Amino acid sequence: MNPTHTITAQSLSFSDLEEVLKADSKIALSPSSKNKIEQCRAYLDEKLSTTSEPIYGINTGFGSLYNKNIPKDQLEKLQENLVMSHACGMGDEVPKEIVKLMLFLKIQSLAYGYSGVQTETVERLIAMFNENMLPKIYEMGSLGASGDLAPLAHLSLPLIGLGEVYFQDELTKSDKVLKVLGWGKLNLKSKEGLALLNGTQFMSAYGVWCLLHANRILKLGNIIGALSLDAFDGRLEPFNENVHRIRPHTGQIKVAAEIRKLLEGSAIIKQTKKHVQDPYSFRCIPQVHGASEDVLEFVSKTFLTEINSVTDNPNIFSEQDQIISAGNFHGQPLALALDFLSIAMAEMGSISERRTYQLISGSRELPNYLVANPGINSGLMIPQYTAASLVSQNKQLCHPASVDSIVSSNGQEDHVSMGANAATKAYRVVNNVYSILAIELITSAQAIHFRKPLKTSPYLENFVNTFREQVPFIETDRLLHDDLIKATCLIKEMNIPNI
Repeated sequence: MNPTHTITAQSLSFSDLEEVLKADSKIALSPSSKNKIEQCRAYLDEKLSTTSEPIYGINTGFGSLYNKNIPKDQLEKLQENLVMSHACGMGDEVPKEIVKLMLFLKIQSLAYGYSGVQTETVERLIAMFNENMLPKIYEMGSLGASGDLAPLAHLSLPLIGLGEVYFQDELTKSDKVLKVLGWGKLNLKSKEGLALLNGTQFMSAYGVWCLLHANRILKLGNIIGALSLDAFDGRLEPFNENVHRIRPHTGQIKVAAEIRKLLEGSAIIKQTKKHVQDPYSFRCIPQVHGASEDVLEFVSKTFLTEINSVTDNPNIFSEQDQIISAGNFHGQPLALALDFLSIAMAEMGSISERRTYQLISGSRELPNYLVANPGINSGLMIPQYTAASLVSQNKQLCHPASVDSIVSSNGQEDHVSMGANAATKAYRVVNNVYSILAIELITSAQAIHFRKPLKTSPYLENFVNTFREQVPFIETDRLLHDDLIKATCLIKEMNIPNI
């Protein structure tokens, strides 16, 4: 069993998030965070009891209805109405692993003590997380500006006994699960609905998932790229340290060093070459993979800042006696980063497909389509088509969402980030790249067989042997869809040995 992760004011790392995503992970609120939440709520209650001044979203309407004052006896109804009316999601369901991240990140943000929620509300969200009670949420509905309103409304519905949740592997009405667990519905106090719905946790959760997998894709891209290079009987000189020392981009230097290490001990790479130069998809691996690596550094910094931030509105500074309505919910930093991430990942897929194409082309003494008897056997002809289709779709998905904006809320919310659409696009791109790399791995593992009796490096031999436990060598044509699915699942889930 994993140890319980305690919610504190300390900065989260990606390692922390990997831990909380594990199936049996549990979380708890630290005493210091609980104290901050209680102090902030006490301040807000005191403020409302002593002032009649309008405070946005607390005793006023929302968005363009900010000028509508709400009587004190209707403040709780205002918050419940907000959650119900904003639950307008459409489209595909958000994957459960993303929902779990959303739930955790919302708890973390509220626990900083600037949002004015009740401790009971945060504790209920924690209980939902620990019971693996995951609300049904839809992809479409957020403009990535006033917070991820529609998705976060669906996340919050179970607090008031509405909506649907996945519980014990079944989709069930929330009110039924509350009865099973012996929980009552919460009565949201002033500000709470707004604190729950304002925030960037939809965008952030998708971004965190994409980053965790993008880093994995970079490792896999280098490993599979090195295997393809050796299978193609490529040259090692383009990876020489001196080449990259005189163009010292950080990612480029790192990738070149990894490729050199991956190929240590390869008899194939050491043999005399008949050709003096390789295509760009092989000799420019450091420059292309390395550029994507550098993008990930930037995107990671952006998301680490975001997940350790308070992004609802208004912000309550009890010690300074200030309640400030501002714009921390605007997703522009995330939208730009997510678009950039999509482009960087798409390029990993694009260069991978080119290596696949080269390997099946009948070059360098390899058989056409990598089967011993081409003609009666089509071999690996059509997987390359599939890779090309995925690469093309990624190009379409990489049109930036962040350059778009549509006015909403009767002109009050007149510039939005569209970061939510950038997030769901990035998710599709990352998954597509896994499939593209899986196709390259099937191809390079097949091609390396035709270099026998020469062997590649011990590391890559072991990697291919692990792969072969799931996907055998292709002697004659068979149903390749099954191979593609097995290969994709393997590279998503396998433990990658240290290079």
